[in-house]
Amino acid sequence: MKRITSRAGVSAIAVAAGLAAGVAPNPAGTEPLVTDSLTLFGTPGVLSMPSAEVLKDAEIVASTTAIGGQLRNTFTFQIAPRLTGSFRYSRIEGYYTDGEDLSDRSFDLKFQLVEEQEGKWWPAVAIGLQDFLGTGIYSGEYIVATKSVSPRLRFSAGLGWGGLARYGVIDSFGTREAYVPGDEGGQVNATSWFQGDVAAFGGVSFRANDRLTLKAEYSTAGYLDEAGNDLLERESPWNFGLEYRIRDNTRVQAAYIGGSELAVQLSFSTNPRKPVAGTGSEAAPLPVAGRPARRSDPGAWETDWADDPAAKPGLRRVLGEAMAKEGLILEAMAFDARSVELRYRNTRFMAEPQAMGRIARILTRAMPASVESFKLVPVVNGMPTSRVTLRRSDVEELEHEGSAPMLARADISDARSAPDPAGLEPLPGQYPRFTYSLAPYLKLTAFDPEAPLRGDVGLRLSGRYDIATGWVLAGSITKKIAGNGGEDEDPSTSVLPHVRSDGALYAAKGDPAIETLTLAYYGRPGPDLYSRVTVGLLEPMFGGVSGELLWKPVNSRLALGAELNVVKQRDYDQLFSFRDYEVVTGHASAYYDFGNGYHGTLDVGRYLAGDWGATVALDREFDNGWKLGAYATFTDVSAEDFGEGSFDKGIRVTVPFSVFTGQATKQVASTTIRSLARDGGARLSVNGRLYETVRDTHRPELEDRWGRFWR
Repeated sequence: MKRITSRAGVSAIAVAAGLAAGVAPNPAGTEPLVTDSLTLFGTPGVLSMPSAEVLKDAEIVASTTAIGGQLRNTFTFQIAPRLTGSFRYSRIEGYYTDGEDLSDRSFDLKFQLVEEQEGKWWPAVAIGLQDFLGTGIYSGEYIVATKSVSPRLRFSAGLGWGGLARYGVIDSFGTREAYVPGDEGGQVNATSWFQGDVAAFGGVSFRANDRLTLKAEYSTAGYLDEAGNDLLERESPWNFGLEYRIRDNTRVQAAYIGGSELAVQLSFSTNPRKPVAGTGSEAAPLPVAGRPARRSDPGAWETDWADDPAAKPGLRRVLGEAMAKEGLILEAMAFDARSVELRYRNTRFMAEPQAMGRIARILTRAMPASVESFKLVPVVNGMPTSRVTLRRSDVEELEHEGSAPMLARADISDARSAPDPAGLEPLPGQYPRFTYSLAPYLKLTAFDPEAPLRGDVGLRLSGRYDIATGWVLAGSITKKIAGNGGEDEDPSTSVLPHVRSDGALYAAKGDPAIETLTLAYYGRPGPDLYSRVTVGLLEPMFGGVSGELLWKPVNSRLALGAELNVVKQRDYDQLFSFRDYEVVTGHASAYYDFGNGYHGTLDVGRYLAGDWGATVALDREFDNGWKLGAYATFTDVSAEDFGEGSFDKGIRVTVPFSVFTGQATKQVASTTIRSLARDGGARLSVNGRLYETVRDTHRPELEDRWGRFWR
């Protein structure tokens, strides 16, 4: 049995990102000192040592480094303009005294305290934590300053503790707890931060041209194996390297470390703000059709058309056909001579304001001149969620004035804040409605000490049957084609109920598998309230009944919810049989939109293994659908009972298909990178949770994405 030390904690992201995004904004007239050059740890810096530089805001970099029997795979994200986070999975050959390899997960944070001021002597200054959870072999802390001597030349100097002060010690502060191999890991050992020996380091980088960067540094870093020997031979404190940009998003780096070791690195980067395929490749919207002046054509402004029995079916047909071309389904409408209300489903656009902008254009072309008020009501799972009222005159006036003036004049309210308008009728033929899809799937499980990467690839057949307003029957079936996800068919040795740790057994015996098969009802029990009841095979491992109630005012950044689930564990074949384990689980939840794309969540309650605790999460979301976030769960399960990693934590990433195709679509690919699938802190995975269902159509999210109204 191979041993492993886990360091993949992410709970500090929520606190640090809040500081970076809110408490510590950039001073007026300054910008963070940025770089696209990486250390051999996959973080912004020189070679083995950090600098005060950060990446461009929202930059994502994946890197692989090979050095002296170590393989470091790092995922780095610029969480906020001055806050950088990195997750690393490393493999170290022969780390243990018996010759076994070590698999190690580590997490870093860097915060740029001070920006460099151009024309002045003051440098950028950053503080950082490397492998900061527990007693990691790469753990260390630093304070570092970087100064640009010219646009191409930068110098860095700093002080390091822990693994960054293995050599060249100049002083010592307090006592640092020694690293103990083989513990459960995942513990925040803050009492050792900036304690013990301290050493001074420095480095220089020179951008020779647009592609080549040369580096040199005086390194004080060193890391030890189980026997206390250096992982890298060191004959000199000097490191030298070069980094070459092959393409805008691809770099290769080579370095000579410690006078004895050769290191190579390959890295790839992307930025949600700059999608691969660009945006706006979808068909252009119709232009706004202006009304004739009342004086020149008074007949066009007459109101007697509203009393014509033929008006309603004619408008329904024209609007329905025009909206369908945009991927927008007209569900119901009501009108009189002065106003029109449309209830619609958005099946195409990731940003709801883009759908609203296109509907507003269509209405200027379809509605008679006397209609001045456009009321747009998005419907999600049968629930009308908000009402956005636009003045037609504003739409005509502001088409070429940008999106901000249009937002300032829009009125956003709850769809339940007033009675339904007279004459509101659903369009015929809306229910029942059946849709399905057949697509490939990829399931990955990473960081298992016995097999660092497991996965299956296959086909997923999904179907959805909308029976009536709010009633949804849905399910999915998978058939594996290839993979090793089920190679380990032995039951878990976890001392907790095996609510997640028997995943390999489900993968091995569930082929084909019924992933989900549920009947759900969504409703609006009152203003600001949303409800959901789901029954059936809720997820691959559990079935039962799930109920949820959400309070979410349409103009509020705060939402509160409660969920209760009575579930039973499904059998490994993932068909219709069940195992003996039953549990009542549920959470009270608070959601908050901090603005600028940052969303926080706190869930408190009982988890699937019967443990009680809380989950804290922070996500950063972008207008085009990218989402990156982190979560950490702490329950009354001890670190010993939980197993390796001590508590559940992970990083989650959502990538919209539109950033690769350039076409408008609501399809996304999501994954969660967690240290290990353990039983503690495991929450039921049920589709259609209310907050994620409704918030895209509420004011905070509409404001964030209103820039796409005229797209």
